[in-house]
Amino acid sequence: MKSDIKLIDYLNVRRSIPAFQMCEPGPEKAEIEEILRLSSRVPDHGKLAPWRFIVYRGEERVRIGEELLKLALEAKPDLSEEMIQVERSRFTRAPVVVAIVSKAGPHFKIPEWEQVMSAGALCLNVIFAANAHGWVANWLTEWFAFDERAYPLLGVQPGEKIAGFIHMGSSEFPPVERPRPELTETVTWVGGDA
Repeated sequence: MKSDIKLIDYLNVRRSIPAFQMCEPGPEKAEIEEILRLSSRVPDHGKLAPWRFIVYRGEERVRIGEELLKLALEAKPDLSEEMIQVERSRFTRAPVVVAIVSKAGPHFKIPEWEQVMSAGALCLNVIFAANAHGWVANWLTEWFAFDERAYPLLGVQPGEKIAGFIHMGSSEFPPVERPRPELTETVTWVGGDA
């Protein structure tokens, strides 16, 4: 995807690429920093920045996968060989994985829900910025996003939550369109001519 494409054209064809279809190369550190800088331009009532990034690259992804496999086996000791490989490769499917961590919490003025939605907007912005730089991307939340046993391994602090993991890299697979909801199923008109 080229960065000179018009925004409306991009939005008409935007599509996530499954993480298991990703491969090397991925963005280098300077480009990741630029992607994250651009991504930070999200709605943020009160300018709280109620979120943060954790970037996973290199061999550390292999170590995390092995540790996640151990946690998965604790919960389900009879995992099939196929699922063992799935668990082991959670962080190695893409060259770069970025966690968006929500730091939302009680505030005297800003509702916590608005802070959570800001983290969600950040996840989508990371995808947009990665695509604008020519990389494919996918937003995933998997079991370990909701299992606090994995949080120390992932660098997530007490009181934080994972809004998503954005996988980014290259792909040799063409993006495939999927069915989208019809507006008649998702839009309610109030007032005006219907």
